[in-house]
Amino acid sequence: MHQRVLSCVALLGVLLSACAPAASQSAAPAAPAPQKAPPAPVSFEAMPFLSEGPVRSFPAPPPMTINPARTYRAVLKTAQGDVTVDLYAKASPVAVNNFVFLARHHFYDGTRFHRVIEGFMAQGGDPLSADPARSAEWGTGGPGYQFMAEVQNGLRFDRAGVLGMARAASLNSQGSQFFITVAPADFLSGGYTVFGQVVGGQEVLNRLQRNYTGSGRVVGAGADLLTGVQVFESR
Repeated sequence: MHQRVLSCVALLGVLLSACAPAASQSAAPAAPAPQKAPPAPVSFEAMPFLSEGPVRSFPAPPPMTINPARTYRAVLKTAQGDVTVDLYAKASPVAVNNFVFLARHHFYDGTRFHRVIEGFMAQGGDPLSADPARSAEWGTGGPGYQFMAEVQNGLRFDRAGVLGMARAASLNSQGSQFFITVAPADFLSGGYTVFGQVVGGQEVLNRLQRNYTGSGRVVGAGADLLTGVQVFESR
């Protein structure tokens, strides 16, 4: 700007109004940078079930059938409403493949959230929890096999809605049981597999009946039903 003023002052005898065109002849403003197009919405297709009814036991872990390059989503249908989770197929392919395999065999149909602790998490996925007569054993069941945790993928339990694999003391004791945090639980990070995140229905988890505390089961408390799980795959 000061260069234009000096050029006008140097032209002695020229009217001030003569300097105005010089200012108007400045370079036109640059065109705005083109905006990046928003990412195309992911299109999902329901994956078909592999059995007519619940299959509760298998002789060995499933073969790898998911494509980690694709996106997977699961809708957990509960007595309190639906919970939608995005599954981390790329970061935790073994856990996601296992969950998808079991869900497609109706494994989770009719099971219960047998361990729900206020301010911590909701746990389900035990086939024994489908039988009220075996409530004393809830939390001890599995699909008939075990597999290794994926704990070096950098994912953390640092927020509510994180989907993780439950296990016993050994890292090689994962099976069918899972849990979803209802508050940050970062002390679990690096010790348990994170394989998904709630993207809808967190309020449903907040409505599940709290039936456990840090000291054990709440006497007389029930357990909400998981009526089924539908898995979707990106196309």
